Amino acid sequence: MKPTNAFAALALLAAPLVAQDPAKPAALAPGEIVAAAPSADWTAIAVSDLLVMDLAPDGKGKPRRVVIQLMPAPFSQGWIGNIRKLAAAQWWNGTSVNRVQDNYVVQWGDASEKKVLPAGLAVVPESEYISASDQEYDAKLSEFKRKNPKATPIVKSPAEIRRGRQSFVDSELSYPDNYAKAAGFTQGWPIAADADIGLWPAHCYGMVGVGRDVPPNTGTGAELYTVIGHAPRHLDRNIALVGRVIEGIEHLSALPRGTGALGFYETAEERVPIKSVRLLSEMEVDPVPRYEYLSTESTSFAAYAEARANRRDAFFIRPADGADICNIPVPVRRVKL
Repeated sequence: MKPTNAFAALALLAAPLVAQDPAKPAALAPGEIVAAAPSADWTAIAVSDLLVMDLAPDGKGKPRRVVIQLMPAPFSQGWIGNIRKLAAAQWWNGTSVNRVQDNYVVQWGDASEKKVLPAGLAVVPESEYISASDQEYDAKLSEFKRKNPKATPIVKSPAEIRRGRQSFVDSELSYPDNYAKAAGFTQGWPIAADADIGLWPAHCYGMVGVGRDVPPNTGTGAELYTVIGHAPRHLDRNIALVGRVIEGIEHLSALPRGTGALGFYETAEERVPIKSVRLLSEMEVDPVPRYEYLSTESTSFAAYAEARANRRDAFFIRPADGADICNIPVPVRRVKL
């Protein structure tokens, strides 16, 4: 029977495409697995790791807030230290979103490139894109332990990966990765690795990186971007990743595309003003919003990742039998207070 309107057509699209065996329980979709995950399988995100960017209201006067989670040690800590200083100095207040390139990135910072940076920003070497060779990692790990005696570092050394004593990730994918010898998840983050090179974060949708000029410039952290398209994994190990957008990505991904080279806006009127960028821990907010991610060590995450790679719920005809690491986004949710 032919559908009589668009709603009927959508209903047909959403209908099961194959008959279900009544004796066999229906397979759960990834979202259903996440919704059913017990509270014990969720891990709190530290308020001190959250960066809040408030854009100017949209055309209807509605506020636009973007929440970014900063990466934990040992990844990209030189740039993240700079970002914390920039936020404390309220340096981004009055800057703007200057670039929106379709299927690629949204970038923000000082369009004039004349705003004076706060004193004391670190100059971070290219070697910090990777964390790290055996010797570098061991030195970094020792320093991290000295400064944080009660903390647990989130990654193991490449030497331990090579010896096979323990996995470098909570959940390692068994599927091939086109950009690394191994890929998986560590403490909720997508990580790639090569035992002879080191470990590095992956450029997945919503990840936040540091804009820079040509090498050896590595950027200060004053220019930031987020991925809004197909994962540009070719940028891995070439640009610092410092975090990910966990709320409000629609306020960036839905912006008009820039018509200039590389998606830059050509006029000041096109740019989206930034009211402020602050660390949540330094804001006067009551109640303070809380977020948590589905632990990548949990059985719920393992089931979710497997379901993302092999969809067996009613809509699907054939399981893919594989998934790219960026096609398994780690679920993050706001905690109901």
